[in-house]
Amino acid sequence: MATGALIIAIILFIVGLLGTVLPILPGAILIYVGMLIYGLMTGFTTLDFTFYLIQGLVFAFILLVDYWATVEGTRRFGGSKQAGWGAAIGLIVGLFFVPLGIVVGPFIGAVVAELLRKADLSQAIRVGFGTLVGLLGGTIIKLGVEILMIIYFFVRI
Repeated sequence: MATGALIIAIILFIVGLLGTVLPILPGAILIYVGMLIYGLMTGFTTLDFTFYLIQGLVFAFILLVDYWATVEGTRRFGGSKQAGWGAAIGLIVGLFFVPLGIVVGPFIGAVVAELLRKADLSQAIRVGFGTLVGLLGGTIIKLGVEILMIIYFFVRI
């Protein structure tokens, strides 16, 4: 049973990591679910409550990184609070147009928000570019943290 559980977990880990880089699938969720399935299939003999609590907290951190990185990138490139909200809304709307919408949505959201604030076009585009920098930075952070989650899983089993 443990071998089958490990195979399922590894498949979900790989798909989750791919989902982080190619945001078609919910990467962190798949990784955490892989760990939970492993625990269920092995009767939680090697992974205890503390392990899942720590991984759950790390999972919550990853979700926060998604939002924070996009907004911070917008702010660092001179964007307003409204541009940060525009980028966040654009990210949500972009989820319906995967995979391109994930990149274009935050950019358009930030640019539109800045234009509505009467910023000039070049400044609005600069802010939109900042959202892309934040999004890319957030993806790199998420990928690194997810890899650490997986390493911790293998260390504990």
